[in-house]
Amino acid sequence: MFEFDINKHDFNHVHFIGIGGVSMSGLAEIMIKNDYTVSGSDIRESKITNKLKNLGVEIFIGHNESNISEADLVVYTSALSDDNCELVSAKNHDILYVDRATFLGQLMRKYKKSIAVSGTHGKTTTTGMIATILEKSLSDPTVLIGGDLDIIGGNVKIGNGNYFLTEACEYKSNFLKFFPDIGVVLNVDADHLDYFRDIDHIVETFNDFAKLVPNDGFLIVNSDDSNMSSFTKENYPNLVTFSISDSQTDYFADNIGFDQLGFPNFTLNVGSQSHDVSLRVVGKHNISNALAAIAACHKSGISLEDAIQGIKFFTGTHRRFETKGLIRNIKVIDDYAHHPTEIKATLSAAKTVPHNKLWCVFQPHTYTRTKALLDDFSNSFSDANKIIITDIYAAREKDEHIVHSTDLKNKLMDKGIDAIYIRDFEDIVNYLNENLKSNDMLITMGAGNVYEIGEMLLEKK
Repeated sequence: MFEFDINKHDFNHVHFIGIGGVSMSGLAEIMIKNDYTVSGSDIRESKITNKLKNLGVEIFIGHNESNISEADLVVYTSALSDDNCELVSAKNHDILYVDRATFLGQLMRKYKKSIAVSGTHGKTTTTGMIATILEKSLSDPTVLIGGDLDIIGGNVKIGNGNYFLTEACEYKSNFLKFFPDIGVVLNVDADHLDYFRDIDHIVETFNDFAKLVPNDGFLIVNSDDSNMSSFTKENYPNLVTFSISDSQTDYFADNIGFDQLGFPNFTLNVGSQSHDVSLRVVGKHNISNALAAIAACHKSGISLEDAIQGIKFFTGTHRRFETKGLIRNIKVIDDYAHHPTEIKATLSAAKTVPHNKLWCVFQPHTYTRTKALLDDFSNSFSDANKIIITDIYAAREKDEHIVHSTDLKNKLMDKGIDAIYIRDFEDIVNYLNENLKSNDMLITMGAGNVYEIGEMLLEKK
């Protein structure tokens, strides 16, 4: 395959295979706003494809060789199989083709200040925090984020300023194709073990990402993460650290407290300066995310005062501890958590919000993750009073019968945790409707379509 350089290849019509994905749709919007002809295909119609159609994108539902007949550049998602007919046709007819991550990395090179947010957990929230600060500081950034953010009206914003902000996902080492001026590493944990050999392989890959940051840029890392011990000044001279436990770091939070709504407040220490910071999202983990966001903005040229003021306007992205509504004085929350560490953080955050019994409906995400981390999952739900496990969301995988949701339910029960398995969403809603009590809290949790359960329950008002 050729080496793609956005500045050296001429193209006018870009076709996106898998255009309904969050990142792919954002790239399509950027190209539309830059006056390119854009088309795309996906296996099903969605809100995203309908939005793109309204913007002038020609959308094809289903894949067919004829879909790319007018394109002179094809961009494809890494989730695509090698035998996809559109991709094969592009190769056979000498049409330029490039994977999503490479294309995104090339777009970054067109901006003076590019910020890439990596980490196993917290990328979308931290990217949302940075986007909010940049918006409030009138920096007019271009933003690609893995969830909807109200302040930019969705998952993408095309700005006219110098800033390009994006999440940087480690899956299949995709973020190694990026060109960040500022690289953020929030944490490093065992995940995507269908691709990575083990945690050492993951740490090595994040170190490779860190090396992409130029000497005149900044590498911002979480000193509280034990898997990031290799991120030192000796290895990375442009290192900037943040912490909620180590006062020797560059951005340090202490005097941590929570208000009556569960929102954190803390003192931010930067050198000899101290500032009071208050957040409008719950959870101690979001203090770390806020430190990373403030540090990234500060190092990119935003004043510390403006960064602290701007982050007050961040109220979360959709599907990250998102309040969906109330039914009979029962708060219904939805959260994207699908990794044991994320589940622990979300349920811990829920403890700071007043409630009686905490219910959790969990939809495991992918068979390989559920199998590889089964014991870790079974240790992640101790802060919930009642857990309902539904079927595994397959995503990109096929069911090879290596694991089942009942395996997790049984492990939870063995630990004395009140857990049940219910397959059908309608049955879950009926069970909840019969058993939830006033002042209880319900969290639907997972990266699939589990959020539909809360929406179905709220319709029963």
